[in-house]
Amino acid sequence: MSLHIINLHKSYDDLLLFSNFNLDFAEGEITCILGPSGGGKTTLLNIIAGLVEPNGGNLVGFNGKVLSYIFQDPRLLPWKTVQENIEFVLTDAYEQTQRQTIASRFIKLVELTGFASYYPSQLSGGMRQRVAIARAFAYPSDLILMDEPLKGLDVKLKMNLLKAFSRIWQADKRTVIFVTHDVDEALMLGNTIIVLGDIPIAVKARVSIDIDLKKRDMSSDYFKNLRLILHNALGD
Repeated sequence: MSLHIINLHKSYDDLLLFSNFNLDFAEGEITCILGPSGGGKTTLLNIIAGLVEPNGGNLVGFNGKVLSYIFQDPRLLPWKTVQENIEFVLTDAYEQTQRQTIASRFIKLVELTGFASYYPSQLSGGMRQRVAIARAFAYPSDLILMDEPLKGLDVKLKMNLLKAFSRIWQADKRTVIFVTHDVDEALMLGNTIIVLGDIPIAVKARVSIDIDLKKRDMSSDYFKNLRLILHNALGD
């Protein structure tokens, strides 16, 4: 099963972002999208989420999909604890005992057991982003959109978050569209990696990786070659 963007057109005044743009996403997999800064990646996610109206084109297979959205900023409710932030998005879907059980499960998956009663102000930036990831997966969504959620974090923290995301996704394989500017992030997580070019945007490269996330050796010749392909496509 796939989700399809067909003949998408989007412009802002004289700025043409998308013209007859086509792209498909495999369901139950992670698709990573790479591209230059300011190149319309966030606009694409917002069109998929229904936050931005396209000027033309069709989105096929998205109707009826329940979405979670992970932003660069964790956007946690400061007056609620970690447990309460996750339970809050479950209010309309589950009764209280189920909400508590589900929230606890995802807190454990992102290795924040012991911090359930903490408020966002008491957590590090990386811990807050782990809560955001747990909250997105805890919500009963079909599709998770991620807009550069690891941007600006140091390498060690980023690696910890990538491991947390990998662990939680393998336990609950949703369809994920992950926008990033980091080639290594895409190689560590992506089942499919899409490279977008400058505006008007077109697909410059598409790479598929049929290796389990837990078995990926980033130092292998295979991944070194993929890294080179992606950097060349990006014009780095």
